[in-house]
Amino acid sequence: MNVVDMHCDTIMKIYQSPVNDQSHLKKNSFQLDIPKMQEGDYLLQNFAIFIDKKSVDSSYEEAKNMIDCFYAEMKANEDQIRPITHYEQILENGLNERMSALLTMEEGAPIEGSVEKLEEFYDLGVRMMTLTWNYPNEIGYPNAIFADDNNQLTDQTQRGLTNKGIEIVQRMDELGMIIDVSHGSDALVNDVLQYTKRPFVASHSNTRKICPHFRNLPDDLIKKIAERGGVIGINFSASFLQDAKEKGSLINAICRHARHLYNVGGIESIGLGTDFDGIPVHGDLPDGTILPKIYDALRKSDFSSEQVDQIFNKNVLHLYQDFLI
Repeated sequence: MNVVDMHCDTIMKIYQSPVNDQSHLKKNSFQLDIPKMQEGDYLLQNFAIFIDKKSVDSSYEEAKNMIDCFYAEMKANEDQIRPITHYEQILENGLNERMSALLTMEEGAPIEGSVEKLEEFYDLGVRMMTLTWNYPNEIGYPNAIFADDNNQLTDQTQRGLTNKGIEIVQRMDELGMIIDVSHGSDALVNDVLQYTKRPFVASHSNTRKICPHFRNLPDDLIKKIAERGGVIGINFSASFLQDAKEKGSLINAICRHARHLYNVGGIESIGLGTDFDGIPVHGDLPDGTILPKIYDALRKSDFSSEQVDQIFNKNVLHLYQDFLI
């Protein structure tokens, strides 16, 4: 199976927890740790450095401290998992029965609108950046601020990339740092399409057609991301999988989102972006050990074994092969 997951917030949870034997990647009470990932048959996990910029004095300094935490966890568990910046390292780790970890950043605020700081984080190993979280920043605007009380987008007020944001995403394209548009406004996604040339991802986003939440993607953007060669990671948050009034299985909801992505963007556009440790725990999707059940559910929902393998790893790995050189 070899799970490749484009997004989790586990490093944030570890960083913010009291130091003890139960708050490390080796073992914890969160949704992801080494034993859970091994039971779930993980090949590669993206670990996001997430900063709520309104809760810290300096997003830049906090991000660097969290990166130190990431590398400390990698060093402590190097027999089981190692950080990667090149595609060949994923293959090497797999051959040696080790998992791989890709360092990413959720929320572009730590770069403070600076190309030089972007390059500094690239040099520290960051290979993917979610441009915004839930607040406007120097790069652009999120979808959250454009939602009314019914979770509907107020399109007439949408704004996308700033002028500095255009410069940032173009430099990301040049560096080979993967642009991630999850959390971004619809206008921001269209601006990324206009001002960049390479494929990009929505690392943890679902389909607005299946679940009409402002955080999810409309069909026109799904199609455009797919046509660019990008990948959309299915988010495991109950709020983004189905309406709160629905009481059905979240695993079945994942299958519905996967089928809709397939119908709109094609099989190559689908990946996984669980958002584990960044979402409320739900009994249907408790932690990383659930992935084998999701694999089986996708097979039972008429995806072939080859197609499920594409969703679970091949589509993201194909994109990484082009970027992580």
